[in-house]
Amino acid sequence: MKRPLPTVALLAAAALFLAGCANDPLAEQYREGTEQNYISGDGTVTEIAVDERESAVDFEATTDTGETVSSEDYRGEVLVLNFWYAGCPPCRAEAPDLQELNELFGSDGASFLGVNTRDQAANSLTFAEKYGITYPSVLDAEDGNLLLAFSGTVAANAVPTTLVIDREGRVAARILGRLDGPSTLKTLIRDALAEEG
Repeated sequence: MKRPLPTVALLAAAALFLAGCANDPLAEQYREGTEQNYISGDGTVTEIAVDERESAVDFEATTDTGETVSSEDYRGEVLVLNFWYAGCPPCRAEAPDLQELNELFGSDGASFLGVNTRDQAANSLTFAEKYGITYPSVLDAEDGNLLLAFSGTVAANAVPTTLVIDREGRVAARILGRLDGPSTLKTLIRDALAEEG
């Protein structure tokens, strides 16, 4: 029996999709259904050449202390966005490295902003106090606006994910998963700061 062309095309597309997922370690973690309760990246670093970056990403959000912040607040400086939540073990492990770099670059044209993907304000603030985090975090659990805003080719597909945003508001680099110490992110920040603005 001859199948209609649309059915054949759909089957081919599904096969390609499944083949692609078979090689995706994040999709594999999801399929395994472990009890770790999060999808952890493998530390993959993606750097994007200046002339290959997508358009600036605009956002507005409320911090865990009730202040409104927006992408415009950070234009003209390098911004480090870290997607995290308190119950995520890799997020707890990398918190001291992020704070160390925040202190190192705080007066050098780079700012840090956390994006809490699951918690309410009380848990977010407790985490910050426990780990000595002094940079703000926005709450994204209710609407996922920041996750959606950065859902392009360098999406925050796992938690934690850290993005380096250039002075024009474009994603310059992504670390998918826990930092392997401060050195890689330090280099990415320095590279972004060294770009001509």
